[in-house]
Formats: sequence, C-alpha cells, structure tokens
Amino acid sequence: MSPLHGRILVTGGAGFIGSALVWALNRRGLTDIVVADFLNPDALWRDSVPLTHNAPEKAHNLRPLKFSSFIEADVLRARLLTDPTAFGRFSAVFHLGANSSTTEKNAAYLCDINYDYTRQLAEWSLAQGARFIYASSAATYGDGTAGMDDKDDNLSRLHPLNLYGQSKQDFDVFAQREGWLSRIVGVKYFNVFGPNEDHKGDMRSLVNKAYQQILATGRVQLFKSHKPEFKDGEQMRDFLYVKDAIEMTLHFAEHAQGKTVGGLYNLGSGEANTWLTLTRAIFGALGREPVIDFIDMPEVLRGKYQYFTRADVSKLRATGYTRPMTPLTEAVRDYVQNYLVSSKKLGT
Repeated sequence: MSPLHGRILVTGGAGFIGSALVWALNRRGLTDIVVADFLNPDALWRDSVPLTHNAPEKAHNLRPLKFSSFIEADVLRARLLTDPTAFGRFSAVFHLGANSSTTEKNAAYLCDINYDYTRQLAEWSLAQGARFIYASSAATYGDGTAGMDDKDDNLSRLHPLNLYGQSKQDFDVFAQREGWLSRIVGVKYFNVFGPNEDHKGDMRSLVNKAYQQILATGRVQLFKSHKPEFKDGEQMRDFLYVKDAIEMTLHFAEHAQGKTVGGLYNLGSGEANTWLTLTRAIFGALGREPVIDFIDMPEVLRGKYQYFTRADVSKLRATGYTRPMTPLTEAVRDYVQNYLVSSKKLGT
C-alpha cells in the first residue's frame, strides 16, 4: 500500500508523464485525484473528461484511468489566484504540466506557462502544506560542458541551449533564491519514452517515430553527426522508460528515507546509449533486420543539439531509491510489443 494519502493534484495529467503517473497511482489503489490539463474550452470542474470527437488526442490517455475530477489548467490557475481555497486541500501536488517544445520561439509564452504558473502553484502548495514535486528538465544542462550533476549549489553555471530549457532553469534559480528547494522537489527528466506519448507530435520519442517509419517504409531515418568526435548514429543519450520515470517521481512523495527531502534530482537510467543501439532494439522488438538511413540535421537544430547526455543518479540513490532501472532492450520490447503494436494506452 502506498504511503500517499488524501487528495492528489496532477497537472499535465492527460499528457505523457502525467497520465503515466495517474496510472501508477491507480495501481497503488489511489483514485482521489484531481487532473488538470488543457483539453477542451468547455471543460470545467467536472467528474469526467469530455471525450468528444474534437477532443485532443491526449484526452484519450485518461480513458482507462480513475480520478475524481478534471479541470482545465487555465481555470485551475485563475480560480486559485482569486481564491486559494477554491478546491480544498491536497496532500501532494505533482506539477507536470508545461510546454516542452525545444523549438518554441515565444519567450513570453514560455515564461508564463513554465515559470510563472510553476511559481504560483509552488507558492500555493507551500502555503497549504502540500508536498510539491515539479518537472524541471535535463534541458537546463545545455550542451553538458558544465556537467550534468544535480547539485543545486551553483545553478548559474548552467546554460540551456533553447528557450524551453531556459524557462525551466529560471524557475529552478528562483526557487533556490527563495529558499524553496529545501521544501520542494524538482525532477530533471532525461530522454523519457513509453506509452501515452502519441499526442506529442514532433516531440515524440524516437521509439514512437521509428515504429511508424518501419510500418510505412521498413526503414528508419537518423540524423547525421555534425561533430567529428561522434560518428553518424553514435550520438549518445540517457534513455529512460516512462514506467521507471514515474516510480522515481512517486518516490519523493512516498519514501525518501521517511523524511521530506528537497532539491533538484536527475531522473535517468544512469547510462548513455547511442541512437543506433536504440534503433536496433526497435527493429529487434519487431523481429526485423535494421535498415537505417542517415539524413542531414536541420540547420536550426545544429547549434542546439545535445550530443551526449547521461544522468548522474547518485543523489537519487542517496535518498533510498533502490529499484533497478529497466534495461533499454527490455523497455523497448515492452513498449513496442505491448503498446505500440496493439495501440494500447496505460491502464487499458
């Protein structure tokens, strides 16, 4: 049985990691969950999600899940700003809602949705004594030359490569300056992949995109390397299965050595694998021989591309998290064979 109790708020709860977290809460027997997200202009405080013919694709992530209420994210924000008691009390708040597009150019929008909204929700959570866990990002590390450890003693050393990463970095710095990081947790997800990401468009994982390419053409396209120290396809990332990502996230609300911990934490597998390794695992899950084409990377991405990421998860482990990470090949096989092939959502 989960140590979590009381009402739980999950923002971004219809999205990729958010819906996976609701699924994991359900598996623990928890259903008193308020889900907030952007789905339908007519959707207000109600007991179910309006899954009309024009509902966003991500709304279907919630169909198999159990929760007490749904509210549009902007309605939640507006009502809390005018009446902090509007929705009662929560024991835990998982703030996973954000614009995660690494190519978004509207700085004012990112500042509002990723920085201001997080600041307002964190302040409200602290005031009511709710556990606040929010999604920071590994994008705050930029090209990685300043390191990818999650010590939060000198955040100014980090230089994100895009506006999305900067918006996440801005809140981390603010929370540190205000002294909040001792009481809240920011999780830095690395390259998460898995069920319930179909709605993410260009931001879907390679596993999802490659599966569709293989069905259509029997081949997969990968970006060429534009750095001589990396051969084509040998750019490396820390790939993390979403089922592991949510167990790590829930750890901070359930265990953490029985005490409240705060700060920034890397959530990754702790290993760096090449795109070639990942792609071959996808073909292998389908019982096919790999057929890979290398294409030029778009100019707009070349100066903002991470060639190597690997999470140092020693800080996470020090809080008492002992679960093993799912091996990459096993995670890809589970995703492809049990979800992509059958078009299933988590909880179906």
